[in-house]
Amino acid sequence: MMRKAREKISPDLTPVIDIVFILLIFFMVTSVFKKEDVLLALSLPTLSSSATVSKDKSISIELSEDKLAIDSKEYSFIEAQYIFSKYKKDKKILIRIDKKVHYERVMKLFDELQKQQLNSFSLVANEK
Repeated sequence: MMRKAREKISPDLTPVIDIVFILLIFFMVTSVFKKEDVLLALSLPTLSSSATVSKDKSISIELSEDKLAIDSKEYSFIEAQYIFSKYKKDKKILIRIDKKVHYERVMKLFDELQKQQLNSFSLVANEK
């Protein structure tokens, strides 16, 4: 009497691959794509026609009516003095200022930058 050769049983991987692709598509669709490292929700003025847009790596400062953020972290003006003292003098700075910020607050920020001899800065605006 001869024995029949047993067929090897192997799991079907097709459903597993389908589930993996469905999960991959789900996470791609639901993930949030990061535009910029911006902490404060600011209403920026529109860009003038003669201005240029810089894409350099630089320090980002955001100023609203009641908050100050440096590189997407919120600080007080006193803490900002210490942080500004750590930067190199030739470091480029991008400043985003809300439309509603009072002139006095803007001048306070510029004074702090000037005290630390950080004079290479640009004001950021929305493009037209």
